[in-house]
Amino acid sequence: MDHARRIVMSSPDHYEVCYSINPWMKPDEWAADPVAAGRTARAQWSALGDRLRGLGLTVEVVPAAPGLPDMVFPANAAIVLDRRALLARFRCPERQGEEALFLAFFDQLKRRGVLDEVRQLPQGLFQEGAGDCIWDARRQLFWVGYGQRSLAKSVDHVASFFARPVRRLELVTPHFYHLDTCFCVLSGGEILYYPPALSPQSQALVAAEVPAELRIAATAEEAAAFSLNAVNIGRDLVMASPPPRLKAILEARGYHCHGVDLSSYMLSGGAAYCMTLRLDLSSRAAEDNAVAQDCQWTFGT
Repeated sequence: MDHARRIVMSSPDHYEVCYSINPWMKPDEWAADPVAAGRTARAQWSALGDRLRGLGLTVEVVPAAPGLPDMVFPANAAIVLDRRALLARFRCPERQGEEALFLAFFDQLKRRGVLDEVRQLPQGLFQEGAGDCIWDARRQLFWVGYGQRSLAKSVDHVASFFARPVRRLELVTPHFYHLDTCFCVLSGGEILYYPPALSPQSQALVAAEVPAELRIAATAEEAAAFSLNAVNIGRDLVMASPPPRLKAILEARGYHCHGVDLSSYMLSGGAAYCMTLRLDLSSRAAEDNAVAQDCQWTFGT
């Protein structure tokens, strides 16, 4: 069985900002000098990949396709847990062409033995992958966003497929259209989030589930800097360059922040988490760790 720490990235060869399906997208800025913009984007993508490899991850690269610039954000392609993948259905027509290409890629991963099962959501049941479905290993549940891109009725399908509890979070502002833009689960059990992106009921749900000492509320500036759109690997956090206040808070809690310039992708409304998809997430690893801790406690008394 393949136990490598794996993460997916999608080639930036056809990335550009040529339409607007969220408030962050700035096609006019890209069009001012598309050659230079493309060069910068490729350099930033390579820097992110190098940083992830430096932290011990194997990077699987999905080939790019012309006319599908947002394919560079594979977090929206699927939800993956315990070597099982549930593939997304995109709400915006501009992204729907990605579905068949990601399906072919994930089928290839299955043939290689990287995954055991690959399924696709039913047509029209919009759910945009790990961008709206974030695994919380500490609590053994999914935080699932809905209301902007993913449909509320998709949540039950996710819960049924993975047979795991879910916590439903309603997204209420177009600027934070996927949960990963405003909500980050950290390995120490903390939740880093931007509360105004969630409905009052969803904010109350987070408060009920997560103790106050484990909730880190980001400012509007920090959320706009895409600092919450981060990849957490143990005590390492790979993110778009974080504002000083947030970096200090995270480092005081024992995290090492690896800031990467991802401004080219922020022009399209994404950053480090959007540009990646973990293939190695496992509920069993968390359960095994909990058993080990219980055993240490038992034998130490």
